[in-house]
Amino acid sequence: MIQTNYLIIGSGIAGLTFAIKIADKFPGKKITIVTKSSEDESNTKYAQGGIAVVQNQLDDNFKKHIDDTLICGDGLCDKQVVKMVITEGPKRLVELINWGANFDLNDKGNFDLGREGGHSKNRIVHHKDQTGYEIERAILVQAHKKKNIEIFDFHFALELITEKNHCYGAYVLSEKTNDIIPFQSDFTLLATGGIGQVYGHTTNPTVATGDGIAMANRAKAKIKDMEFIQFHPTALYDKKLSSAFLISEAVRGFGAYLRTKKGNRFMLNYDERGDLASRDVISQSIEIELKKSSDECVFLDCTHLDMSAFIKHFPMIYARCKAVGIDLEKDWIPVIPAQHYLCGGISVNTNGQTSIENLLACGECSQTGLHGANRLASNSLLEALVYSERIYNFLANATFENNSPKIKIVEWKTNKSKPISQEYISKIKPELLLLMQQKVSIVRNDYNLSHARTQLEIWKKECDEIQKRHIINKDFYELKNMIDVAILIVTQSMDRMENRGSFVKNKKLNSSYSNQTS
Repeated sequence: MIQTNYLIIGSGIAGLTFAIKIADKFPGKKITIVTKSSEDESNTKYAQGGIAVVQNQLDDNFKKHIDDTLICGDGLCDKQVVKMVITEGPKRLVELINWGANFDLNDKGNFDLGREGGHSKNRIVHHKDQTGYEIERAILVQAHKKKNIEIFDFHFALELITEKNHCYGAYVLSEKTNDIIPFQSDFTLLATGGIGQVYGHTTNPTVATGDGIAMANRAKAKIKDMEFIQFHPTALYDKKLSSAFLISEAVRGFGAYLRTKKGNRFMLNYDERGDLASRDVISQSIEIELKKSSDECVFLDCTHLDMSAFIKHFPMIYARCKAVGIDLEKDWIPVIPAQHYLCGGISVNTNGQTSIENLLACGECSQTGLHGANRLASNSLLEALVYSERIYNFLANATFENNSPKIKIVEWKTNKSKPISQEYISKIKPELLLLMQQKVSIVRNDYNLSHARTQLEIWKKECDEIQKRHIINKDFYELKNMIDVAILIVTQSMDRMENRGSFVKNKKLNSSYSNQTS
């Protein structure tokens, strides 16, 4: 058994920034980070756009950013949370810069602020089109400087250790030895990221299997707003790619146009903001256009843009397009919506506390009230920074003496019979992805949702029986978590009666039409 004061599950921006701060505050305390892949592999690393932070008070202000967020959230944002996150943003940005993160500047030495869908002003601080990668690099450097931070990479958290609604740590699988180790902690922070791999077409990395949400759900934590799945409107369409490559919204902010195959600029037919409408509006509009035309994709037209300036701002996007044979000076980029972000998750208060004592959550796995029914572009990194600070301030004032008494941690009960068949995992996983993509995607209906839930419950029972008889591994537990998360998405989609933001349920579809379209 490993004992620690602070157990952090996940090594993205949420977990690492909290670790750095609490390590500085309590140099005598032990901070332990477990992450199931390499230490730098997280959704943070793949965030292209940037951080939405008000900088130019003459042209922009907090109220405008707040209003944009509330409009995007379609009436379901917590207004006090929105105000808190946005007004604290500039301070958190300064911290990142002090830790060594570099952001693009213009010729005058000021931030080269970008603009993305749903924003009324240019306020996106970025590092070319690799902002997340730059932030992850900088904060990892800082984390390695702290002698009281220990990072266990390739360690997969299986289950939280709880008793009487109190969290005492987690059982963690060493992927290299297959040993299951209890990590006992005073406080546990879930910073496990998103759920993108539940869908067949996603911008998320392979690690995004909803592990933290599934663990918290099995521990009876409150989970909220799982029906609000944000689909990024412009993922590169390429049948050869196993996962979707994101074409940042900043490209449209830079002046690119969305067009149909025939060249029509269709977005003004749906929203007065046109190509700069929010993600939910654009994704749903593309879905409608594709159903009308039976085309496989729409297109992003950059041919009229200053290409030297484009390459400077978006070198990674330019290089990827070139690699797949797209010459941006004369070719349009084929794009389709892809699952991108979860707006719901583990319900937390403004201190990041979940409904389970001494269990906290931060980042995409948490539901704070900031996003409501749909996330405004580049508010996610901002949210993680602000909430990691809130959690730090809360725990910096907590006393271990007042903590609940320790319990005796029992060893994980392992069935020593035989390993789980990889064939079962290889068979069920693609079926799960196809089910979610076809029946629980951008536009849903109760008939398809009911069908999906029936199948998911069958798989869940199968997994429970398999686990009783076999030695578990990471791949199996990821599948188990994905099924649990999918059930949450489906169930909460069925419960919601009104369309809001990223959630659209077509009540007019009958069963025969549902079968034809799915």
